[in-house]
Amino acid sequence: MGDERSERGFSMLELMVVVTIIMIIAGMTIVALQPTLQQNRAYAGLTQVRNALRQGREAAISSRRTVQVQFFTGAPCLANAACVVLTRLDPPGNVPTVILTLTVEGSVQYQLFAAEIDTPDGFGNAAPIVFGGVAGGPPTMEFQSDGSFTDGNGNPINGSIFMGVNNVKSSACAVTILGGTGRVHAYRYPSGKWVY
Repeated sequence: MGDERSERGFSMLELMVVVTIIMIIAGMTIVALQPTLQQNRAYAGLTQVRNALRQGREAAISSRRTVQVQFFTGAPCLANAACVVLTRLDPPGNVPTVILTLTVEGSVQYQLFAAEIDTPDGFGNAAPIVFGGVAGGPPTMEFQSDGSFTDGNGNPINGSIFMGVNNVKSSACAVTILGGTGRVHAYRYPSGKWVY
């Protein structure tokens, strides 16, 4: 009988080829999914801002106090991060109470993309944040105890906050506030059309 050797398993070369093919496919999948991952981050940021604003409105109604809303990029939040701060304005002589400081999902910024149209609410898109027709909004914006959203003089103001991930147009999204009622709506812009 001759020298019989049973061959079992794979040679090192075969194993390296299989691992290389798997790595190439995994790399292609990651690259292909990047826009979807960025879009999901933007939608997470959209949900955070919408919920924060709804929380501010509910806090104003339930505490029967005015809740001031401020939008920041950077301080008092993390550097270069979009941020929402809600402050309950207590009776004169009392220190205002910060009820929420929200740093929006990591890569999401307040921004408009080229050729991005206004939301169906039509409150303006001259800047990433527009309230009462003012880019960036008036100096004071607040929810009142009746739920309305007003400027510092008590005048109801409508507005929009546009967000997204840099260089990923499909991540565009927006939150709008109807001044008279303080109702907050969230919109996505995945394919050049606003979706509620």
